[in-house]
Order: sequence, then structure tokens, then C-alpha cells
Amino acid sequence: MRSYHLDSGAGLSGLTIRDHPDPVPGAGQVVVAVRAASLSFRELMIARGDYVLPVKPDVVPISDGAGDIVSVGPGVDSRRIGERVAATLFPSWQDGPFGIEHLPQRGGSLDGMLTERAVVDQEALVPAPAHLSYEEAATLPCAAVTAWNAVTGADGLRPGQTVVTQGSGGVSLFALQFAKTLGARVIATTSGPGKAARLRDLGADEVIDYRAVPDWPARVRELTGGRGADRVIDVAGLLEQSLKAVAMAGHVACVGFVSGTALPVDTRTLFASGATVRAVAVGSRAQFLAMNRAIEVNGLRPVIDRAFPFEQAHDAYRHYASGKAFGKVVITI
Repeated sequence: MRSYHLDSGAGLSGLTIRDHPDPVPGAGQVVVAVRAASLSFRELMIARGDYVLPVKPDVVPISDGAGDIVSVGPGVDSRRIGERVAATLFPSWQDGPFGIEHLPQRGGSLDGMLTERAVVDQEALVPAPAHLSYEEAATLPCAAVTAWNAVTGADGLRPGQTVVTQGSGGVSLFALQFAKTLGARVIATTSGPGKAARLRDLGADEVIDYRAVPDWPARVRELTGGRGADRVIDVAGLLEQSLKAVAMAGHVACVGFVSGTALPVDTRTLFASGATVRAVAVGSRAQFLAMNRAIEVNGLRPVIDRAFPFEQAHDAYRHYASGKAFGKVVITI
């Protein structure tokens, strides 16, 4: 079997491929033949060396992957062989709130999914939605679960409420799809007419081009009769602007920041908003299972920009890093 390896901060030049003996599962473990893996922003942070969580040396990168169970260890029902599965990002986080005990994460402090065979604890797997391809299922563990948590977590989203999504990255596109499925009105921000048209095709009710309308929070308030959005999914670290766009006592789900630098927030803006600001760190296995049920019931499909073969993993990283992708970038194995 072959696996890619990477040291944090080594950049794409440090991404190397090596041969290994086929792995043997231990007690409670299975071997997954990985059929596809997908890139998220965290993978670029790991390559650059600025990921916020620990990364072990010579890690097998990429948290997201899907495939088939091909062998099982002691204590695992052999009837599980052949199951189509996806792996959770935080293997020990089964349910409830996130805690420091759940910090070990796939593709960081634990080996990830850019490999032909992966050893995974059986409790860290979920069934892949039956109607999705391996490539589609591989997009779910990080971006989709994060979006599901951002949209449904805390007090949850109710039909008729308004959600703001930012840009056209994986989390934002999943958040748009989930919010529409739950009966919400979605206002999406983006950087040009081409992406705006595609966001409308996905169901966005209103799209704001933030290059043409830099004060997009004011436009959100215009579109909501001065009230503001009930929920803002902040994926860019624009917390000051998100607070100006959210309704009184609304909810800002803070997914992260992509600029490389955290921007300051005026505490007066935070206090005046009366909003709840919640940091979202992906989600639990229970949330993953709930999300998959919603995906199956509603026949949702992830948006995939492009798939690359395993041997072209460097090209996949470069394409994703270019910022030109609309949807997920996948590596088929």
C-alpha cells in the first residue's frame, strides 16, 4: 500500500509518497480501503505550519476520506466487511460538548486519509449516505459536519429565519444547502457575478457581491427590513462585520479565519449586537449521523469542483490553494 506523508510547515514540497506493508487492525479496529479523500482549509494550514492543533511529525495528511471496510480486528463483527463508510475527524468525540480529551484529530496528531489503507477505530466511522459516490462522501467529515453544527447547533435554526453565508468554500456551500433544506432564507456573500449566479442556482435567495458592495452588513439589514440576519456563518474571521449583520439576540457561528491574521473586534459592537458568538470546531459523531440522515432524506449532494487521481495529490493541493475552486477538491484513490 502507498501513503503520502507530510511534516507541518514543510509546504507542498514536503508532501512525499512511500510504500508500506498492508496494515493489520487491532482490537476494535478496522482497515478501510480509502477510495477518496477531500481537501479542507485545515490541510493548507498544516502544510504552511500554522494549524492551531498539534501535528505529529511525518503525518499521513488529510482528515476527510471515505471507502470500504476490508478487514476487521478482534471484537469487530466480520459482517462489517464491505460497509461503505466515512471517518470522523475527532475519533473520540462521540456526542455532547467538545472537550480537551477529544483533541486528537485525524490528519494532525493522528494519521489521516491520504492513503490506500487506513486503520480506524470502529467507533470513529459512520455509514456513507447510500446515494453518494465515494468522492461525495469523502467531502463530509470536516466541511459538512462543521456547516451542520454551525446551522443547527445551539438554539438551532427555525423555518423562515434568515441565514448569511460567506463566500463559496466548502463550509459555506454546505451551510447554504442545509439552511435551505431547513426552510430558511439564505443571503450569500461572494466576490463576483459568476459565483453569484452559481450560488443562486444552489438556492441562495439573495447574493451580495462584497466587492461591489463593501458594506455588505448594511445590505443584509436592508434585505431584512433593518432587523439583520438570525444567523451568520462566519468562515472568514470577519467577526466585526458579522456582528453588524446579525439581528439583536441573533447567532454568529465563528468557524475560523482564512486571512492568516485574526482581526480585532470592538467590544462595543459585540455588546450592542446582543448576539451569541459561538466557536464551531467541526462536530461530534452524533452530529455527523444526524447530518447524514438529513442528507439522505433530502437527497442532497455535495458540490465538487474537481477530482484528481491519487498520483496527482500535489496538483490537487495547488488547485485548492489557488482559491479558484467552487466546491470541494477531491483526490480519488
